[in-house]
Amino acid sequence: MRNGEIRIRDAGVSYRLYRERVTTLKEAVVQRFRHLRSAEMFWALRNVSLTIPPGDAIAFVGHNGSGKSTLLKTIAGVLQPSEGEVLVQGRISPMIELGAGFDSELTGRDNIYLNGALLGFSRKQMEAKFDGIVAFAELGDFIDMPIKNYSSGMYARLGFAIAQDVEPEILIVDEVLAVGDERFQEKCKARIKDFRTSGVTFVFVSHAHAAVSELCARAAVLHHGRLAFDGHVEQAWERYRELERGPAPGPSAAAL
Repeated sequence: MRNGEIRIRDAGVSYRLYRERVTTLKEAVVQRFRHLRSAEMFWALRNVSLTIPPGDAIAFVGHNGSGKSTLLKTIAGVLQPSEGEVLVQGRISPMIELGAGFDSELTGRDNIYLNGALLGFSRKQMEAKFDGIVAFAELGDFIDMPIKNYSSGMYARLGFAIAQDVEPEILIVDEVLAVGDERFQEKCKARIKDFRTSGVTFVFVSHAHAAVSELCARAAVLHHGRLAFDGHVEQAWERYRELERGPAPGPSAAAL
């Protein structure tokens, strides 16, 4: 495999759903060890196959609960597939959940070093990157404030500022461009376009047609955990709308 390449082969992610209500710890322990609780398998993803070559820009679109975030988490290594395989080559910079990897009791400054360590960078390397990250985030003196006091927009700015400055070969972004002011969103889009020009693989989840069309030429539509379409972004969007106009799905698990 080449750096920046992602190969997904018949990937599936399943969870056990327990229908019986347990009201006490004793009932939970007894039922677990006696195998008395009935469970069914819920497949958040099933039989998903696609290849993302180095430097490609692809969006995953679909209704809430369609499996988009689950697929991103398997690519990032947060989840392991229950079946099939997900192969990734290269340094990943993920922005999957707002504030993931942050310690709310620490300052923005400390979280920069913490996230750098999680991504495999030494403190010395992060010291060299620190000023650029702070400048991109535009947090000023707030960088030395505990991030539990940050707004969602400030979280997003700090998270994206770290992600964009760690020399990724694969950049994963999940809806973060929907947070924060419009000017900062445009700044993030410009940075993503720089990444694309330099050959970074870009994987994006968004419900915003304009952002998807602007940043990606290819899109994959997920529907109830399965791949419903993979191709040109405008054709994918039409397929997504067709599925949205279809019969309403029955009761299912919440989005995973």
